[in-house]
Amino acid sequence: MSTTSSRRLTGALLILLSAAAFGVMPLFGRLAYASGADTQAVLLLRFLIAAACLATIMLLRGEAWPRGRLLLGLLAMGAVGYAGQAFSYFSALKYASASLTALLLYTFPVIVTLIAAIWLKEPLTRRKVGALLLACLGLALTVGDALSGSPIGIAFGLGAALIYSIYIAVGTRLTPQAGALASSAVVMAGGALTFALSALFQAPALPQTGLGWLAVAAIGLLCSVLAALAFFAGLARLGAYEAAMLSTFEPVVTVLLAALLLGERLSASQWMGGAVIIGAVLLLAKSPAPGTPPE
Repeated sequence: MSTTSSRRLTGALLILLSAAAFGVMPLFGRLAYASGADTQAVLLLRFLIAAACLATIMLLRGEAWPRGRLLLGLLAMGAVGYAGQAFSYFSALKYASASLTALLLYTFPVIVTLIAAIWLKEPLTRRKVGALLLACLGLALTVGDALSGSPIGIAFGLGAALIYSIYIAVGTRLTPQAGALASSAVVMAGGALTFALSALFQAPALPQTGLGWLAVAAIGLLCSVLAALAFFAGLARLGAYEAAMLSTFEPVVTVLLAALLLGERLSASQWMGGAVIIGAVLLLAKSPAPGTPPE
């Protein structure tokens, strides 16, 4: 195998590892909730663990930290954008199935495309318009059967996708200036700051079982640190187009594991809707944009 082929294979495996790590996060979230933890505790511990690990890696590698307005901008991205997205996503898990939550979040590439066209003045090509229409159809099919049972969960899930889309649009201007590792470390620190401040006003409900603590640790280490580092390492070897295509493995992992381990079932129309949403993302992937990992 040539050096180039080996590098591309390694990149593909890293992106798939990242997608799988992100994909199991809803299941760990459900385990943490079952142990008595609330959303505030799960996210406080997640961001603290991730920020500490990434800061340690920064120090060991001797990486330079962002300064001045760039530092404040990245902190704001974490404290407002990522914290808001994470709160919406984990709140959705309380009211809707892990499968539905994952599929709703994965409308974010389409929303990013729309924001980029309006805010960043990027042209809307026929391919992008087709993807937007497909995503709307897929969304209608996905949420149709669930409206009577989990409207709050759907609202939180779509809110997570919208907030994450704005976060990415802002990130495309800030993260290249600081680098992937430094940006991730500061963003995670910003998220930790938000939930640490919230804990001053309302004490978080911590996990009451060993399994709950393991689930929270997995969310911080596996689904945050490992997933992000694997994504950026794979992105460097493949490029945005192939990374975006392989990242659609994430909701597939969530849906399959939720069915196997949690006994969740999607209706026929939700299966169709999920497939159409992923199809829209794949269509968008043919027009590469700056790669950014999901929650």
